[in-house]
Amino acid sequence: MMKFRDGLAALVCGSLFLASAASARDYFKTDAGQPRGYSNGVATQGGKTVWISGQVGIKDEQGKSMAGDFEGQARVIFRAIDAAAKRAGGSMKDVVSITVYLTDPRLLESLIPIRHEFWPEGNFPASTSITVHSLPFVGMMIEVSAVAVVGDQ
Repeated sequence: MMKFRDGLAALVCGSLFLASAASARDYFKTDAGQPRGYSNGVATQGGKTVWISGQVGIKDEQGKSMAGDFEGQARVIFRAIDAAAKRAGGSMKDVVSITVYLTDPRLLESLIPIRHEFWPEGNFPASTSITVHSLPFVGMMIEVSAVAVVGDQ
């Protein structure tokens, strides 16, 4: 009788754990953040944390210069972040935080629709934007680092 009760308790506890693991991310959405393409925070449970270095988009995947093309640089960068997440077994859906470095604060407005392209479901990562005097390459206007949490366990 004792073994059955212990097994039943383990089954119930295991079922509760699986139910909570199914929603491993909690997006702190606000009326201000959603239109601008960010969440105020993202809580995660379990998973593998992937720290993605600052990505640059000075050249696209074919080697074409993106110098001075802000939107082109941003798309190259987000594709690179997606590729890094995929290498770890995830995707852009697993990116929970980004830090954006811009050479001009006015560029942030142009970044908003691009964020919506890469996170169309509205589960945006937490985000910090920082304006800097310059970035490492001439013509570079944006750099983005990211953190992804891949999987639930």
